Amino acid sequence: MDKINKETVDIAKENIEKLKELFPNIINDGKIDFDQLKTVLGEELDEPNERYQFTWNGKKDSIKLAQTTSTGTLRPSKDDSINWDTTENLYIEGDNLEVLKQLQKTYFGKIKMIYIDPPYNTGGDFVYKDNFKDNIKNYKELTNQQLRSNPETSGRYHTDWLNMMYPRLMLARNLLAEDGVIFVSIDDNEVENLKKLMNEIFGESNFISQMPRKTVGHLRVLADYELQKLNDYVLLYTKNKAVINFKKNVTGTINYEYEDENGKYTLKAFQNSGANGTRKARPNLYYPIYLNRLTQKLSLVNSGNDLEILPKKVRNEDGRWLWSKEKFNTDKELLVYVNNTIKKKYYYDENEDQTKYQAKKTWLEIFENRLGTNALKKLNMVSYFNYSKPVELIEYLIEHIFQNDLIILDFFSGSATTAHAVMKLNAEDGGNRKFIMVQLPEKTDESSEAYKAGYENICEIGKERIRRAGKQIKEELEKEGKDTSSLDIGFKVFKLDETNIKEWDAYEEVTEQTLFNQEQVLKDGRSKDDLLYEILLKYGVFDKKVKEITVNNKKMVSVGENSVILDLSDSISLDDVKAITQLKPMTVIFYEDGFEDDNVKINAEVILKDHGVEDVRSV
Repeated sequence: MDKINKETVDIAKENIEKLKELFPNIINDGKIDFDQLKTVLGEELDEPNERYQFTWNGKKDSIKLAQTTSTGTLRPSKDDSINWDTTENLYIEGDNLEVLKQLQKTYFGKIKMIYIDPPYNTGGDFVYKDNFKDNIKNYKELTNQQLRSNPETSGRYHTDWLNMMYPRLMLARNLLAEDGVIFVSIDDNEVENLKKLMNEIFGESNFISQMPRKTVGHLRVLADYELQKLNDYVLLYTKNKAVINFKKNVTGTINYEYEDENGKYTLKAFQNSGANGTRKARPNLYYPIYLNRLTQKLSLVNSGNDLEILPKKVRNEDGRWLWSKEKFNTDKELLVYVNNTIKKKYYYDENEDQTKYQAKKTWLEIFENRLGTNALKKLNMVSYFNYSKPVELIEYLIEHIFQNDLIILDFFSGSATTAHAVMKLNAEDGGNRKFIMVQLPEKTDESSEAYKAGYENICEIGKERIRRAGKQIKEELEKEGKDTSSLDIGFKVFKLDETNIKEWDAYEEVTEQTLFNQEQVLKDGRSKDDLLYEILLKYGVFDKKVKEITVNNKKMVSVGENSVILDLSDSISLDDVKAITQLKPMTVIFYEDGFEDDNVKINAEVILKDHGVEDVRSV
């Protein structure tokens, strides 16, 4: 019976397997033959001499860091959570690099939207110092000390920030759905470097917009010579621009105000006024059209006293028509001369979308910082957190996406504005969006109001903000007499930690006691609940619904409507195994130490596979 792999997804190994599928002839004796790969790629290969590069000290190590596996886990904290049994929202405390690795197996390609507000690297911001050898140990050390800032006087000021961001963005891209998007807030300190990073990781062709956001509504009294910064930015990238469709503002429905023998129609301009609407762009679409003054018919031939009509100027250049001369002659009956211009008839088609749209703006002028402060004031938390992003900003970004049943990830959660926005938007439009918040439990300063109020780290502030915001949203809906039964204002809390499962210490002296210790799978102080969620995480079903069921008069766990059955009891019999077969699961996972004897363990796998169970494992 195979055991569950305790490590996270090996990204480097998976990438190699993809290369093997694409180019099987590059494999030589089990290894990649790079000379052969160069031959296969041919002219597409870029030689290293004098090519354009974006590099810095530590870049290669940061890429390796994203590809290394993690043996950590996420431990449930039910007492910290709200509506544990029903909520689909997650709040995860831990180093986001390690947490992103933990999420790969379950959420690979499933996240529709990511929003992050990372450290802007202003000099006072903390920047994660990753440890290539043991990041779980590094995380433990970080959580037990006051975190240090990244001063501008540091010789590795930009380098440290880049090394922090690169592996996290690499892992984030893996989690995005093919039609997923990522928004990143940033200011002038690192916006150029961030865009280069995003171009490299997501692809320059998947860049959508760099949206300036107005941060303050008035000028401060400063020296006359200083130009004040009144904005930061939100960068928007897609996973695959070819399959993405952004929601546009609905401005009404098309009105078909005219009618003839062919049906109802509306009129639209026959001249292209877009970016390529010039004679220079399409010379063959610039030509005179003649209007017969008596018949009002349009033609390419002047009958003698006709009115000559040319395309109007576009940005001080000659314009152009929509059609070539050939198409004009074929379809000219669709054209009419109205109000000194040529229009085209568009007839009503019941199979077409009749809604009028307007693209959303990329200049974000109504989401000033004061709105973020106001939101915290309403929750009586304004003294606990500085510079919280406006809830309205995150709502606006979420509304770019068509679906309202999706997962939104924020792995620099801070004060949990994203969670607040998700709950608020769901309350407004009845959506079923889920959030995953990830935050390092940075210690609060002992002189701060937050610390004095009992919040020893940022995670405590974030979780309390979600509790208060959820309660506020629910109460407001109830005042309006609306049903709140389907509104999810809860969240499950998980905390990053070392694995719950003991490792065999090959260097420990073998005694009767050490042999006994190795028979115990769980580490001291860890529970079966800890083990359960580690299994779900490592098996890739962390997002499935979990419920306790009774099988053969004993408690077991069903995941995803009996798709996976877990028997983590201390006494597993053949009768239990036979009863499990009646549930017709695809996967069954047992507690290694729980079998009554070796005979039961051996026969369990045989019985289950005889009954069509595809995968039988132990932990």
